[in-house]
Amino acid sequence: MTKTETVATYIAGFPPKVQTLLKKVRSAVRKAAPKAEEGISYRIPSNKQSGIVAYFAGLKNHIGFFPPTRDPKLKKLAAKFAGPKGKLKFPFDLPIPYGLIAKLVKAQVKANQSRLAAKRKPKNSLINISIVDYK
Repeated sequence: MTKTETVATYIAGFPPKVQTLLKKVRSAVRKAAPKAEEGISYRIPSNKQSGIVAYFAGLKNHIGFFPPTRDPKLKKLAAKFAGPKGKLKFPFDLPIPYGLIAKLVKAQVKANQSRLAAKRKPKNSLINISIVDYK
């Protein structure tokens, strides 16, 4: 893989069945985060909008999906796909949960925007003003 690789060329490097699944994952991510910037990071497709939204990759027996979500409700929904280090594993022989992917991406976009807004908001600070009367 080269540094100039695009998501389309990444997907094209897989067998037709896997290409179809990767294209659908890509589409689900793009629909859920239409303003996200798509690219290749760590040699796999990534989407960024005020931070990482999602990574996904075609692997030998599954599609790996890394949503850095902290939402407990979504973690519970995704639990049956849980893999190592927070990654989700969508096996090729099971239906891919595109709706879950969309929910994860939307939640991550919202979390990224909240984090960014919190960084921009000035912290409450006390202003110490001393008035000295000079005669």
